[in-house]
Amino acid sequence: MAANFLGAPCSFRALPFLFGVAALLGLLPVLHSSGSQPNPVIVTPPAHASKALIAAMESITVAPPPVPQDTQPGATHPQNTTTTKHSKPRKPFPVVGIEYKHVRIPFEIALWILLACLMKLGFHVIPTISSIVPESCLLIVVGLLVGGLIKAVGEDPPILNSDVFFLFLLPPIILDAGYFLPLRQFTENLGTILIFAVVGTLWNAFFVGSLLYGVCQIGGTGLTDIGLLANLIFGSIISAVDPVAVLAVFEEIHINELLHILVFGESLLNDAVTVVLYHLFDEFAKFDQITVTDIILGFLSFFVVSLGGVFIGVVYGVIGAFTSRFTSHIRVIEPLFVFLYSYMAYLSAELFHLSGIMSLIAAGVVMRPYVEANISHKSHTTIKYFLKMWSSVSETLIFIFLGVSTVAGKHHWNWTFVIGTLIFCLIARVLGVLGLTWFINKFRIVKLTPKDQFIIAYGGLRGAIAFSLGYLLEYEHFPMREMFLTAIITVIFFTVFVQGMTIRPLVDLLAVKKKQETKRSINEEIHTQFLDHLLTGIEDICGHYGHHHWKDKLNRFNKKYVKKCLIAGERSKEPQLIAFYHKMEMKQAIELVESGGMGKIPSAVSTVSMQNISPKTLPVERILPALSKDKEEEIRKILRTNLQKTRQRLRSYNRHTLVADPYEEAWNQMLLRRQKARQLEQKINNYLTVPAHKIDSPTMSRARIGSDPLAYDPKPGSENLPIITIDPASPQSPESVDLVNEALKGMNRLPPSPEEDEDETGLVMRAKEPSSPGTDDVFTPGTGDSPSNQRIMRCLSDPGPRPDPEEGEPFIPKGQ
Repeated sequence: MAANFLGAPCSFRALPFLFGVAALLGLLPVLHSSGSQPNPVIVTPPAHASKALIAAMESITVAPPPVPQDTQPGATHPQNTTTTKHSKPRKPFPVVGIEYKHVRIPFEIALWILLACLMKLGFHVIPTISSIVPESCLLIVVGLLVGGLIKAVGEDPPILNSDVFFLFLLPPIILDAGYFLPLRQFTENLGTILIFAVVGTLWNAFFVGSLLYGVCQIGGTGLTDIGLLANLIFGSIISAVDPVAVLAVFEEIHINELLHILVFGESLLNDAVTVVLYHLFDEFAKFDQITVTDIILGFLSFFVVSLGGVFIGVVYGVIGAFTSRFTSHIRVIEPLFVFLYSYMAYLSAELFHLSGIMSLIAAGVVMRPYVEANISHKSHTTIKYFLKMWSSVSETLIFIFLGVSTVAGKHHWNWTFVIGTLIFCLIARVLGVLGLTWFINKFRIVKLTPKDQFIIAYGGLRGAIAFSLGYLLEYEHFPMREMFLTAIITVIFFTVFVQGMTIRPLVDLLAVKKKQETKRSINEEIHTQFLDHLLTGIEDICGHYGHHHWKDKLNRFNKKYVKKCLIAGERSKEPQLIAFYHKMEMKQAIELVESGGMGKIPSAVSTVSMQNISPKTLPVERILPALSKDKEEEIRKILRTNLQKTRQRLRSYNRHTLVADPYEEAWNQMLLRRQKARQLEQKINNYLTVPAHKIDSPTMSRARIGSDPLAYDPKPGSENLPIITIDPASPQSPESVDLVNEALKGMNRLPPSPEEDEDETGLVMRAKEPSSPGTDDVFTPGTGDSPSNQRIMRCLSDPGPRPDPEEGEPFIPKGQ
């Protein structure tokens, strides 16, 4: 039917499914035979065979008996031993035999991996299915089908063992995520990730556990025998976000880097909280009485588990980077060191009940920059694709076995407990994200929008880690384990199927920003480093030491000490920008060769391997003037002494501690006057006459009233009006008001000037005499530039609060 519907091309696409079904059919008789004693054809006897036949068949495989004394060389043989009456009848030579017990474990593992790979291939061959349903959902469905078929033939399906999951399937996924972790986005959002991982997980665990305990106390539910401690340990198991499920869903929808690193970083770092709470409540369940000391020690164990795991990862990462320094002549084993040291870090952390996930993340982050500088490009490609392949196979097996274990395990369904768990998990996730985001946005520069908060809350998926932790519970202390496993599987299926299938259309509906698939260019790298240095310098000037300052400190320490110990050859002294350029150049060359853009080109060898294998060719030395060593040392000493040290601690900026420049105000006034004069000169060139100015402007009114506020009475025939000379460059500028004649007339009764005989009454507006050629009207003092006149001008320009006339000095000083 599918072939008729999709046509002939689709029949080829269905080939992986056919191969998968064939592998499944081949798996069923194998599993059927694994439950009973192997039934060999010739070599191994059946269970009901006689003792004589068993002894005869064992004689084929066991070591031959010791040679009797009479068969040794030199002994006489009276007759042929084959013709004696005690000889046994000769059996035919075993041409074909079956011994499944000998190859059972690796054969079944290979069949499961083959089935997983064929299913994964089939999903991606048919794009209509993979674009609607996430791969994790389809793999769980395949696991359910396989488990149902195995159970239909009368066999017990295999269950996902916790030791197999934690020791073999989980480490490749975490190592791939930690080794290729986007370190810049992770460190810039580390505070937000830690708050979500630590505070958010604690909130979810205690919120879900306490509410479930309240539900269990309701009569008629059949849950009254479940205590508070059991509900809290269940809440700690079900509250943690699963990194495997998050990776499987978020990598398909291509969400932007910020949301991806926030949700995925939370799923990685909440492992420490989950491990601590799980072991804490598990130990408390064995105690008869819990004291305050036990609670304090449990709180301290969180720091031991998290920081201890990070420390072990850093140690193994440094050892792995140092080992790669000496692998220049044995390139084949370079990838092996990366895998072994990372896996040893995980096992060492699990040995001491520390966080193995955080240990793997720390080992990958520390190891990568130094290992990539030492190993060849082929080794780097091997590490990259082997990790991707290993993690993909592990992820596929986890989801398939999750479906198989659902069919194989025993379940105890309780509607009240299961539905309550699902509702409380959703409510706790939403409230936790909203509350923590409100607090985080007070300190973030780039705020988390409501769309971002919705995606973070909706992306809190649960997965196989919760199932494995629930499977580890002991019946002795937790008799309700089957009900816990049923509730955990229900929450996992709801989050993976419902939330995982609907998050893609919701992202498109809300128009959430997607991830940009373009690669960084040299230009972007240059500007990124420039902005980092710029922000570091701004923090130094302001006296604020933020993460840019400490990042720069760490980079300097790394360049000065760590690189010299962990990187071989000249690469330790190479600037970061040059190293990035070499990396981009090699990547572009490989892409060009793969695309066929160049006809014949020798096989590409990385600059890293060439520098490590062959000595670096020295450049041609330029002809420079010869300097003695004493002279060079003297020059260096002068430069060290006189150049400014940028890393010294500077005083923070404070406007109250700045020293005022006495000439700053005068220079500003001079520059303003010159600018106004130039502007007016341009206006004069556009008009034949100087435009008339308003006499009753606010400045002129203040000048008239301020000159004699008590006796001023404007009369048409008054001859004692003050003469105010106004500079045409600034008609309303108080700096151009000349009150010298006014003061002298008030004191010495000067005779009226010729201008006062004019027919006009009131204030007389006169233009200031132009300056003579070769002089500057700004810097040359005039008749009104005395200190007292400048003081009057400031008073006119700023008629602010001043002392009363009877208490302070008069407005126009007398005696001048």
